[in-house]
Amino acid sequence: MTITTQPAGVDRKAFWRDRRVFVTGATGLVGSALTRTLLDLRADVVALVRDWVPGSALVKDGTIERVTVVRGDIRDQELLTRALAEYEIATVIHLAAQTIVPIANRNPVSTWESNIAGTWRLLEACRLNPKVSEVVLASSDKAYGEVTDLPYREDTPLQAVFPYDASKACSDIIAKSYARSFGVPAAVTRCGNFFGGGDLNWNRIVPGTVRSVVRGERPVIRSDGTLVRDYIYVEDAVGAYLTLAEQLAHRKDLAGEAFNFSTGERQSARELVDRILGHMTSNLDPDVRNEASNEIPHQYLDATKARETLGWKPGFGLDEGLKKTIGWYRDYLEAA
Repeated sequence: MTITTQPAGVDRKAFWRDRRVFVTGATGLVGSALTRTLLDLRADVVALVRDWVPGSALVKDGTIERVTVVRGDIRDQELLTRALAEYEIATVIHLAAQTIVPIANRNPVSTWESNIAGTWRLLEACRLNPKVSEVVLASSDKAYGEVTDLPYREDTPLQAVFPYDASKACSDIIAKSYARSFGVPAAVTRCGNFFGGGDLNWNRIVPGTVRSVVRGERPVIRSDGTLVRDYIYVEDAVGAYLTLAEQLAHRKDLAGEAFNFSTGERQSARELVDRILGHMTSNLDPDVRNEASNEIPHQYLDATKARETLGWKPGFGLDEGLKKTIGWYRDYLEAA
């Protein structure tokens, strides 16, 4: 794993060496990549794992054997309080969530339980533990909802309506409440759509398209192809989480703040699929189904605050990230 974005004045290796880090959602796309990087930095990682996912990159490459695994649910208050206390956690990075929009549309309550209740229960465990010195929580660009003034900036009001979007807006506000009301050292990330090797949610546009092309099948676009999104490569996302935690440790005035992270390269769904097809030298015609619901037409972020306040910048352009991602999936699918 390439470690990107080390702000001036921060000795990244020294900061993370032997640091007790609690990672939720560690078996997901970003969680797996983040955990591997933390281990490379010689941090002492404790991972909360609810379901055993054999296909997870963290499991397949054996990385999970190098971390302390706490089995349980993010909604289990007693478990979270115990884990933070017994493992003397210093840094909490909260990635666990139900992240699939169609699932949220079909099962809003389970999404809200995981994304909203899970967040306040983790923050409450942090409030009760004086050893926790940094808490980084993953929100989303979806928390902003549909607005006319784009790109989103951190002072754009959160106007989410749809189930997944509302869950992220609520958890975002709860994090700010814990920071400002109780002094919990929590800050929030708002990122665009993640992509990279290791994402096994095949209904997402990047892994789904690559798998279809490898199989010689038409890639599916479940929207009408015009939805515009920001995309951020997984290694840049890892750099964002590390950077925010490092800065939060030295600047307590950042508690309660939110930061957008984006490459600034927005794409429609059809443009992104065509870009992948080009990199894979495929002439397959996408299957545009126009069946997506509860989706915001245009979403993209302004990451000026993260660049100027945190010293963060992306290390990968969209095409470079896509090429690395395609290579990972080719190897994965051939092995499978």
